[in-house]
Parts: sequence; structure tokens; C-alpha cells
Amino acid sequence: MAWMSGRIAIAVLALGLAAVPTLSQQSAPLRQEIAVGGATLSVAYRGDFSLPEAALAAWIRRSAEVIAGYYGRFPVDHVRLDVIGVDGTGVRSGKAFGDRGAYLRVMVGEASDVADLKKDWIMVHEMVHLALPRMPRRHDWLAEGLAVYVESIARMQAGDLDRTQVWGEFVTRMPHGLPKAGDHGLDNTPTWGRTYWGGAIFALVADTQIRKRTNGARSLRDALRGVLTSGGDFTDFWPIERTLAAADAATGTDVLMTLYRDWRSTPVDPDLDRLWKSLGVTHLSGRIAFDEDAPLAAMRRSMETGEACEVVAC
Repeated sequence: MAWMSGRIAIAVLALGLAAVPTLSQQSAPLRQEIAVGGATLSVAYRGDFSLPEAALAAWIRRSAEVIAGYYGRFPVDHVRLDVIGVDGTGVRSGKAFGDRGAYLRVMVGEASDVADLKKDWIMVHEMVHLALPRMPRRHDWLAEGLAVYVESIARMQAGDLDRTQVWGEFVTRMPHGLPKAGDHGLDNTPTWGRTYWGGAIFALVADTQIRKRTNGARSLRDALRGVLTSGGDFTDFWPIERTLAAADAATGTDVLMTLYRDWRSTPVDPDLDRLWKSLGVTHLSGRIAFDEDAPLAAMRRSMETGEACEVVAC
């Protein structure tokens, strides 16, 4: 299916809405249900937003479509979503909850416009959380790292992010996730860098290794879909071993469990520069360029499009 770009989807909806009352004219929270990917999103808008409800709904729907496209369906059958207005512009923060059913709370500047919503990554990030069972807090790096990685990859595959943006972000920010002095592995080093970007490095390395082990037939996306197929989502609480075992079973490998055993208590320092070179990603003078003759260039293109690469090429 060809995805309509988020820019077009929201812009088209925003056109011709001049006569539609804005949420600032509503005396009580406006509620609506949005059906996407086999799921129902029960949304409540709480605030005096400048944008009409239809523009906010288009942003939510597009975010859910990106997630459904990556996972093959929306991760849960039903989720409650509160969009809460705050001062200023832009999507400011979000939080996912799962102990009493799936629930998302996202803070949005009441003066936001369509361009602010188009730039947002937080809604997709929080929706990624819904596709993984909750785990003990020492494993937050897995949940947050996957959310960082999948949010970028899924939006790129859906056509909402340019590949230069995604690889540029990875190349410049993933070094924040490398171990520093005193590191005791991902399970035992709950710093910001290790939690978000260390987890994202784990996801990237796992994705490349799964693709190598299966000659391009499987990827991290297949592994994560396997968790959902096994019945695991954010409303469940699983040990990390159960989650990774379900993911590995979906790819016919032991990549995730092996990486976890190696990285959980040891400060593993993967050679990111070598990986970028193999994938054909270069960062020179602040600009990202691509080497389409690099050893893993075909793999990188498959990650960009979501399409399987040729077995020989990968």
C-alpha cells in the first residue's frame, strides 16, 4: 500500500476547515474514537487548542498508521489517549501506561499549528511502547531504545522522514549511548545516554545481525511482530527473557538473547564508525552522504524502505 505522506494528509485536512470550531470554543473535553489498524483509539482533547479537532485527529491517525504499518497492525485493540493542552507550541512530552489497560498521555502546546504536528516524533514514540510488554525498570533501556530506533525507522519506511534525517540523527546521537568509565552494562547503567541511545544501538546492531544471519529474509521488525503474535503487548508484564525468546523465535535466530547476555552486565563498545562505513553512511563536514557500493548498502536500503533485500545482496 502506498502511504500518503504525513505532510499531505494533515495539510489536506487543514484546508477548508476555517468554518470548523476550534477546541478553544468547546466548554468541555471533546471526545472521539479513531479506528486504525484494527484498533480503536478513544481520544479526549483537554485544552484550548488553536487548531481544529480535525487537524489534531489527522496527526493522531497518521501516527497510528505509521505504527500499524511497521507492526502489521496496531499493537493493542483499544487505547485511551488524552491530548492535554499546555502553554506554547509543539508536542512537548508523552507517557505510556499499561497496568490498567493501554493509555497514552501527550502534552501539546495550545498554540501549535499544523507544521508543529508534522515535525512531531513523540506520538509515534509513545505508540511504539504499546508493542512491548512492560518489564522491570532495569530493562528500561530496551523499551526506550526500541522506541527511539523504531520511531525513526518506521517513519522513514512510511515516507514521513527523509533517510538523510534518520541516518544523520543516528550517526550524530548514537555515540551518546556508548559506555563510559564506570559502566556496568545496559541493565546496570540507568543514565540518559545508555537508556535511550544505548538501547537504540542495541536495536540497530540486532537489526543488522538478524538480517545477516537470515540472508536478508528477516529483520528486527519480524522479531518485534513475533512478540505481538505471542500475545505480548504493553498491557502485559513479562520477564525480559520471555520477550526476547518470543522475538528470536520469529526470526529463527538467537540474536537478541545472545546480545542481551553479552551486553546486560558488560560495557560492550561496538565500533559504530565501522558499522556506518559498512552500511554506506558517511558524515563529512556536517553532511550525510551515501555510498551505494558499500558492503551493506543493500541492507541499508532495505531498512529505509521496509522491503526485503535480495538474499545475495544482504
